[in-house]
Amino acid sequence: MSWVANTTVTNAEMGPAQVRDWCALDAAGEGLMRAAMRQLQLSARAYHRVLKLSRTIADLAGAERVAASHLAEALQYRAREAA
Repeated sequence: MSWVANTTVTNAEMGPAQVRDWCALDAAGEGLMRAAMRQLQLSARAYHRVLKLSRTIADLAGAERVAASHLAEALQYRAREAA
């Protein structure tokens, strides 16, 4: 969960501005996301959903930042949905 203006907001409720703030990717994550966007033909909405899920996975792991491994796990779940 993230804190916005003293209000608890779940990761699923984050808007685009919060996604940018709380789900920033490092260079490895950016490269992985670019490849996933191309291969899975993700829409902008799906892109944000994957980032939100990545943030949730990072939260469960106790990580402060979203790592490429968190993103890869989120993409794995997404790929299963599409199949």
